[in-house]
Amino acid sequence: MRALGMTASHRRIDHLVLAVRDLDCAAAFYESLGFQVGARNRHPWGTENRLVQFRSSFLELITVGDGTLIPPHAPGRFSFGAFVRDYLERREGLAMVVLDSTDASADAAEFARTGIGRFEPFHFERKGRRPDGGEIVVAFSLAFALDPRLADTSFFVCQQHNPEAFWNPAFQQHANGTANVASVTLEVPDPSAHAEFLAAFTGVAGQTGGKPGIVFPLQADGRLVVAPDTGAPGHMSYRVAVTDPAAVAEHLGRLGLPFQTADDVVTIGADAAFGVVIQFGASEKPL
Repeated sequence: MRALGMTASHRRIDHLVLAVRDLDCAAAFYESLGFQVGARNRHPWGTENRLVQFRSSFLELITVGDGTLIPPHAPGRFSFGAFVRDYLERREGLAMVVLDSTDASADAAEFARTGIGRFEPFHFERKGRRPDGGEIVVAFSLAFALDPRLADTSFFVCQQHNPEAFWNPAFQQHANGTANVASVTLEVPDPSAHAEFLAAFTGVAGQTGGKPGIVFPLQADGRLVVAPDTGAPGHMSYRVAVTDPAAVAEHLGRLGLPFQTADDVVTIGADAAFGVVIQFGASEKPL
């Protein structure tokens, strides 16, 4: 571990996988918070999702659709659908943390070399819709990594093969002013126990500062944080960067949603937000 001020990872937060039991109910909740939520997409391996897209990251609300299509885990193969299904049998929440990749095959080989993931890259395509209703095809390759001491969390990197068909400014306009996912925090009993895994996953050494925990600085001013638990080991939270946190608090007050405000950060608890803590704050300063 190093002191703050060192070089950030070459990776950024690509997206967060939020497992929910009722996809449309969760989408309606996110829409009430001022997010623009995309249409339902169906995967051939049994899951269904709806996306919330930002400048260079997105949220993936996901659930199980046709469970009969879910393939089992196998040696060297990670079953995305099986992980989501098994996660939802235990709880809802932030199930997967995803960083970007420019070469998923090379990343899979590197994860195998460092011992954090011995899985074949997973490639898939799906059809999507532009805001005008036109059809597009998006394609992705994934490379998975696992920390066996974090059974409720999966990690992978995502290579987009047709990014111009996916990223669209029309999808990135949100009434609450959100620009990007700023950070992800994992609470664990002993942050240092996961420092080596997260360093191999992010490609950067963890850094320590004035607060407890370890920070892994990412591109686009993002950060992955592993912090001492506050009574719920394995608890995950994420923060989005908004232009006006006070306006978000005012909006939540009108909705009657429970929230807290501290240090200009507005926080919605996991009980109200499908198992994950959501924070709204101004853009964080680079480390």
